[in-house]
Amino acid sequence: MTYSYKYPRPALTVDIAIFREGKDDHEILLIKRKNNPFKGMWALPGGFVDMDETVETAASRELFEETSLSGIHLEQFHVFSEVDRDPRGRTVSVVFTGLLKDDQEAKAKDDAKEARWFDLEKLPELAFDHRKIIDLLTKRRLS
Repeated sequence: MTYSYKYPRPALTVDIAIFREGKDDHEILLIKRKNNPFKGMWALPGGFVDMDETVETAASRELFEETSLSGIHLEQFHVFSEVDRDPRGRTVSVVFTGLLKDDQEAKAKDDAKEARWFDLEKLPELAFDHRKIIDLLTKRRLS
């Protein structure tokens, strides 16, 4: 079914913040972007929601496509909708969080050049508004 609307619409994306259980629960998984925008910069795993999937399905798919991680329970955290958050155009992101409880190894795939765990106190410069997302996550986790 095709629809035609008079008004432009934003794109919908998902971003996923994965933490490790145990002694490293202060670490977050980031990917190094293989493509523009922000090529070569670190970011949360994520991407665009396909027309035939829910945001929950998209989050699990994107996490697997970019990091090889699967079977992690993801919970919706927050919606980020700042008008200028993505230089490609208007996007709204639904952010999910999860906790890695097993010994799966994160391996970069698809449009991720690298996947690595970072201490929350020693984050690199991040793409998009991902620093703002992580700061809010950290604040909520500590309160």
